[in-house]
This record gives sequence, structure tokens and C-alpha cells, in this order.
Amino acid sequence: MEGLLFQASIYLLAAVIAVPLAMRLGLGSVLGYLAAGIVIGPVLGLVGSESSDLQHVAEFGVVLMLFLIGLELEPRGLWSMRHKLVGLGGLQIVLTMAAIAGIVVWLGRDLREGVVIGMILALSSTAIVLQTLNEKNLMRSNGGRSAFAVLLMQDIAVVPMLAVVPLLATGAILPPDAAETAAAETAAEAAPEAAQTLLAWVDALPGWGVTGLTLAIVATIILGGHYLTMPVFRFVHAARLPEMSTFIALLIVMGIAFLMTLVGLSPALGTFLAGVVLANSEFRHQLHADIEPFRGLLMGLFFITVGAGIDFAYLAAQPLTILAVTLGLIAVKAAILAALALAFRIRGRDRLLFALGLAQAGEFGFLLISFALQQNALSEEVAQTLLLAIGLSMLLTPILFIAHDRLARLFSDARGDDVEPDEIDEQGRVIVAGVGRFGQVVNRLVRMSGIGTTVLDNDLATIRLLRRFGVKGFFGDPSRPELLHAAGLAEADILVVAVDNPAAATKIVRYARSLRDDLHIIARARDRVHVYELNAAGANDVVRETFDASIRAGRYVLENAGFTDYEAAQMAQTYYKVDRMALRELSELWRPGIPVHENEAYVARSRQLDADLETALMEHLEERQNRLRKAG
Repeated sequence: MEGLLFQASIYLLAAVIAVPLAMRLGLGSVLGYLAAGIVIGPVLGLVGSESSDLQHVAEFGVVLMLFLIGLELEPRGLWSMRHKLVGLGGLQIVLTMAAIAGIVVWLGRDLREGVVIGMILALSSTAIVLQTLNEKNLMRSNGGRSAFAVLLMQDIAVVPMLAVVPLLATGAILPPDAAETAAAETAAEAAPEAAQTLLAWVDALPGWGVTGLTLAIVATIILGGHYLTMPVFRFVHAARLPEMSTFIALLIVMGIAFLMTLVGLSPALGTFLAGVVLANSEFRHQLHADIEPFRGLLMGLFFITVGAGIDFAYLAAQPLTILAVTLGLIAVKAAILAALALAFRIRGRDRLLFALGLAQAGEFGFLLISFALQQNALSEEVAQTLLLAIGLSMLLTPILFIAHDRLARLFSDARGDDVEPDEIDEQGRVIVAGVGRFGQVVNRLVRMSGIGTTVLDNDLATIRLLRRFGVKGFFGDPSRPELLHAAGLAEADILVVAVDNPAAATKIVRYARSLRDDLHIIARARDRVHVYELNAAGANDVVRETFDASIRAGRYVLENAGFTDYEAAQMAQTYYKVDRMALRELSELWRPGIPVHENEAYVARSRQLDADLETALMEHLEERQNRLRKAG
């Protein structure tokens, strides 16, 4: 017991020290976890052989991560990924296997061994890539979605790879029962008697029986997610014990993972499917909150064990060979990924993200190497070299993401850097700079009222989408003076600034006002301070992006709390008028560069205006009470 507590303390202490330090240095949490593992393993020798056993446990973090990703992806979203999933993901696996097998044969090795090595190195690290994409908020980018599709396809491909490895063994082809994975054998030995009986029953099934059982399990996951989760969750939540919510969340994930493992499928694939099915559930957010802490803990533990498992003694014995294999692997995969990105029209920095993000080998490679050794498909020397190359490539992955960030800054346009701005051949009375959710509504209202608009946006996908619906927009950065001039800034009556970036919005307003005093400028503000900045820059009307919607929501609350529609509307109108008046006064007291909470005059006036607003609302309440008494 004392030894277990000591080891747990070492792992936790290493993570607590290394990860915050790595985050402060801008290196990301993954590199911090890997560095922590290297320090407590090869450097200080504080952990030993138990790290490989812990790694098998920590790999469950990948299962939890895919479940959480599935929760964020509705079935419609998964269906829209089908071309990238099969086309992009399938081609990446096949081309990488072929390239690596060709290099192995060129070096004088056997073709069968080359195919096995190609399968092992074609896989990328789901754990590291998804963790880093989420940290950097790149998951929703085109490059991030494409990388996820490839990773998911790789996870699916592990199953047929395990079936093919025995056929490529250098010795005689082994009987079918020898084709079980090392993980499955270990689980069967360690499992209790009931589980062993169940595993033996599945093993005894004929091929058609296993297929039928697999389809039944998948159907159960889909139908259960649609029809059983709601009554089960309501039953569990009726106990009013917070820990029961965590119990049911873990039960769903672990139960599905066991069922998928039972029939030889990837547990991560099964839990991802369950997450997709539950994406529309009313309990989705609760599931996410319950699973997230376990996912983070296990993923961190997994990265630490990877760092601790690197054999630096073997690396020191053959440094040039192992470094050449590692760097060659990254170069080959990056080149193939870049070519696929070009073929599938992944543009700009998304192409760079896709190529560099997936250029490493992955954790499933450890499983395939172990299995290949069992089946005589690899020699011990080659397996040890591959293990080190995989570990080092995973260790270099955070550095590749840092390289992506540095290289991406060299591009002038973050969203369409390899596309030239459009030539503007039409001009309207109104220029709409930015057509996101806010700008699109403004543009539609104005156009449907018979007033011509000139739409500008630096998101090429948005411009193309508008054109499909018959709305002509022009691609380019609205903050560039030459684009505003081409859009007709000198002749326009009104300029609507609706770009997402607050600094860019202020820049556009300031430039437009410096050229024309008579131009009416309407600008979208993110918050109160941005309102003051836009007013100072010369905007005529400033609209806070959530203000009107929040007042409407508050009015609905009043209506359902006992006020009549008229009374609620009056209260909302009073709040609107008084707050806008207060905003004008506070704008005069605001000083650039000084935080509002440090501006004494601003704070004092703000408190007084809040009191005035409360007084105005109380007067309405008193009038309401007087009317109710007279009516009674």
C-alpha cells in the first residue's frame, strides 16, 4: 500500500510541476506531461516497470475523449464527414503503408515485414492530436475536422490490421485462435470466472455468429441511446445524489467499451458512436461535466507513461538509426498528408495544421508491435527501434504544433491566405463589413427592404455560402483601406461594421471617420469598453451584440413571473432608455488605457447611475401595485 501511494504521489507531483511550467512557456500541456514522464522515469528512475501497466489503464482516456467528441457531434455532422472519413482517412492509411513498405523493401528487408511496419507507422496519435487541437481551439477549423476524420478512420482500421498481421508472419500461418490480441489474452486471464465464461462463449461462436452479435451490439447502442437513456437517467436522478450522475456516465462508457472489446472491435469507436447518438439528449451537458475530469486525468497519466517508457539507453546505443527513422517517418507522413490536403482542397494554414498535426506515429502502434512480436511478424531489434521511434515522434508532436503556429503567422490572412481578394464590381448605398451571425441578419433586412448592399468578409467559406443562396459578397479583409475604397467608401451612405475582431472593428471605424465626416457608421460592440472605444473612434450608433437579446429574455421572465405583457414591456423599455443614457455619460468618463475599475470618477458615476436605474424600476413597480389595489 505504501509503495502504491508513493508512486501515485510521484506521478501527481511531476504533473503539478511540469504542466503549469510548460503552459507558461507556451509549450502546451502534452509536452509538459511527456517531460514529467521523462524526468521521473529515465532521468531520475523514480518509476519503473509499472508504467507500462499504467499505460494500458490510461489508454482508457482516449476512449473517454472520443465519447466526449461524439457528444459534440450530431449524427447529421457525422454523415457530412463521410467523404473525409472514407476518402481522406482511407487514402492516408493506404498511401502511408505503401510508402513505408516501399522504403523498407528498398533497404533490403522482406516485403511482409515492410507491410507490417507500414501498418504500425501509418497510425497517428489520437490522444496527443485531439488534446492539442482542443487546447488550441482548432477542433472546429477545417484542418482540425479533417484531422479528426483521419484519426477516426485509423481507429477503425486497427481491427482489420490485427486480423492481417498473423497472415504476414515470417513463420507458418498460425491457427485462428492464435490471432487474439495480447490485450484480449491478458484481460481473459485477469477476468473473473463469469467474464472468462462469457469470453469463451464468444470465442466459440462461428463467424456468422460473431457478425450477428456485433450488429446486435451496435443496434443496442443506437436504440438504447434513443429510447432507454432518458428513463434511466430520470430514474437515477430521482435519487438526488450527485455521485449517481457520475456512476451512470461511467457505466455507459465502460459498458459499451467492454461490449465492443468482447467482439474484437475498438472500444473507442463504440463509445464515439454512443456519444453521437446521445448528442441530442437533454443530459448531454451533464454527461460531459461528469466524464471530463476522468478524461483529463487519464490522458495526462497516459502522456506521462509514454515519456517514462522511452528507453534512452537503447537510444544512446543507436542514436543515428533511431533519429533517422523518427525524422524520416515524420517527413514521409507530412509529405503524404500535404499532398492529400492539396487534393481535398484543404487550404492555407489548415493544410499546414493537417500535415504537421498527423505526422507522428500513435499509441495504437504499441499494441500492433506487441501483437506482431507474438505472431513472429517482427524481430526484437526492429520492434525496439519502432517503439523508440514512435515514442520520440509523439514527443516531437507538440513541437510540430508550435512550428505550425510560427509558420502560420507568416501568412497574411488567417482564413484564406492563399486566395486573392475579390475584385469588387458592384457598389451599394450600404457597406456591410463582416457577415457572421450578426452581419447576415442586418444584410438580409436591408436587402429585403430594397436597399443595395456591398458585403465584405475575410472568411471565404462564408462568402461562398452566401453566393449559393444568391447573395453576392466579396472576399477580403474589411480592415484593409484599399478594399474599403474599392467597396465604395467614398460614395456610400452607411457603413455597418460587424466584424468579430474588436480591434479590427475599431480600426475600420477610425479609418472611415478620418476620411468622411458625413458617413453614418453603425458598429457592433462586444462589451461596454468596446462601446467606449467605438464612440471615441467616431461611430454614430453602437450596438452591443447581446444587449437587445438579453433585454428581450428579461422581458419574457417578467411576463412569466406575473407581470402583464404591457407592464413587462414598459419595464424593459425603461431599462433600455436609462441604460443607454448611462452608457453615454460613462463614455465621457472613460479613459483609454485605464481599466474602468481603477477610474475613480467612472466607478462613482456608475454606482450613482445604477441607483438611478433601480429607482426608475421601483417607480414602475409602485405604479403597478397601486393599479392592482385599485382594481382589487
